[in-house]
Amino acid sequence: MSHGGASRHDESTRETSPYIELDRSAWAELATGTESPLSPAEIKTLRGLGESLDIKEVEEVYLPLSRLLSLYVSAAGQLHREQERFLHQTTPPRTPFVIGLAGSVAVGKSTTARVLQQMLAHWPEHPNVALVTTDGFLYPNAELERRGLLQRKGFPESYDRRALLRFAVDIKSGKDEVEAPTYSHLVYDVVPDEKIVIKRPDIVIIEGLNVLQPARVREDGRSGLTLSDFFDFSVYVDAGRDKIRDWYISRFLRLRETAFRDPHSYFAKYADLSHDEAVAEAERIWETINGPNLVQNILPTRSRATLVMRKDRDHSVRYVRLRKL
Repeated sequence: MSHGGASRHDESTRETSPYIELDRSAWAELATGTESPLSPAEIKTLRGLGESLDIKEVEEVYLPLSRLLSLYVSAAGQLHREQERFLHQTTPPRTPFVIGLAGSVAVGKSTTARVLQQMLAHWPEHPNVALVTTDGFLYPNAELERRGLLQRKGFPESYDRRALLRFAVDIKSGKDEVEAPTYSHLVYDVVPDEKIVIKRPDIVIIEGLNVLQPARVREDGRSGLTLSDFFDFSVYVDAGRDKIRDWYISRFLRLRETAFRDPHSYFAKYADLSHDEAVAEAERIWETINGPNLVQNILPTRSRATLVMRKDRDHSVRYVRLRKL
């Protein structure tokens, strides 16, 4: 085949792709003329451990994304009002716009969720933006241990999926007040009798490892509802597996010098490890738990996202891939 033929084939493949891919500079141009609503001081408080989030990253990556999401929210609201008029409904229920945010451990999805929450809340059309992490829907450690799942924490089967689905149904049903359980990373467990109360939100961001999991197939061959069925938009924070592994190990070493030194921490046992011992333990945890979970469960859901943010080694976003409408 000639070189020209190969080029035409490549162009054809790009044209028939369900995605639009924009590099960092092209994506950044979409927010030209729009000021970031976040100050450098606010950005610093949102930054995750070991990440290099700065005003440039916010303006070039998150500002275009918040503008796009705001357009989606507005369009969804308009479609909802048109549907209610079609159905002759005079008092349409309030239905929040739900964003799912997925990605591996240590990839920076929690920071992305916090930044989006703050930025979206600055748009006057939707000031009430709630953020819920699926960590609160993990089974308590005692229950995980009883089920033999403590070493598979973060895998799909370690979550109370029924409770998570009920939460999504309540949110999308337009209930005035919805509760979600809370999780403590310090004690590495669900906090009993402590809830997050969400009241009449405009937008709800649901962040977690496996939020884009497809529905499970039942024994009778049918599949039921799944969490992602209730998303209006979804984001997958992506990076190369080797990069994520390195970030995880680096974060583990930093936590060994900080949070692990708290005597109440579940991981206090790691505080006195030598550097080499800490690296070895982080590598063991990655190779036996987080790495397999990424490969088996999280990464396969990437193609289900509306938008993929691909990160470089320094945690900056290199390109964005957006699903075509």
